[in-house]
Amino acid sequence: MLDLRQLAVLQAVARSGSLAGAARALHYSQPTVAHHLGALESHLGARLVTRTARGTTLTDLGLLFLDHADAVLDRLGSAEAEVKALARHGVVTLRIGTFPTAGATVLPHAVAVMQSRTGVDVQLVEAEPPVLLERLASRELHCALIYDDPDRPTHVDDELVVVPLFDDPFLAVLPAGHRLAVADEVPLAELRDDGWIMSHDLSEPGDQALRSACLVEGFVPHPVLRTDDYDVMFGFVAAGVGVALVPRMALVEREGVVVRPLAGVQLRRSVRFLAFRDESPPAAAVLLDALRAAG
Repeated sequence: MLDLRQLAVLQAVARSGSLAGAARALHYSQPTVAHHLGALESHLGARLVTRTARGTTLTDLGLLFLDHADAVLDRLGSAEAEVKALARHGVVTLRIGTFPTAGATVLPHAVAVMQSRTGVDVQLVEAEPPVLLERLASRELHCALIYDDPDRPTHVDDELVVVPLFDDPFLAVLPAGHRLAVADEVPLAELRDDGWIMSHDLSEPGDQALRSACLVEGFVPHPVLRTDDYDVMFGFVAAGVGVALVPRMALVEREGVVVRPLAGVQLRRSVRFLAFRDESPPAAAVLLDALRAAG
């Protein structure tokens, strides 16, 4: 009967080119390596290696059998890793939902930390918060990052735990040639006559915050363009089509625009982590710890 140690010995001999090298790689004695190799050849009824003064090489039959041995050992290694990950961390693959700006900024490092600690794979779903909440409700996701208005937080089912991570402030984005581009801070009232580039979604937290703040100043922002892509938004601001309100996480270096805080008002969105209260896999808790550290 075949022994996995025999397959490992053949693989090590092929890689090292000698029985002595195989013994060192496997932490066996050289007689033990010779024993397993001899037992494998006896079982198969074929010579698998040729020994010369310059080392040990595999015969054609040895090379043929090595392909199968490699496949078996690789498959067993993968199975072992998956079972260990499932036993220790609750899942083999952690399914994470995220909105795009978090997926580009805080999430990558946190996932790298989580994987270094657990070895768990990741499947990423990118969408806006309402879609992520639907995916959580249908159990398509184990956890998710969402954003919402800190003064009107998103209602979620009782089976979910909501962990606030940090607030992401909104900043004014102006064309470089704008009359207020040289100001350190921009009074919102001074933008009453400007056109605004806003979201298609009227419930988007940034637009809600903007409308509420503008009402306090006695005006309603006039949308001249609607887009949910921040790159598109920056492009149209740079072209002078309008001004915009953008969360700090979404800021990128862009020629033709300036970014300024609003004077006298702090508009922000809250970034939160959602996971199941009773069924969350341990790997999700490791990810949360990494996100907290990043935040």
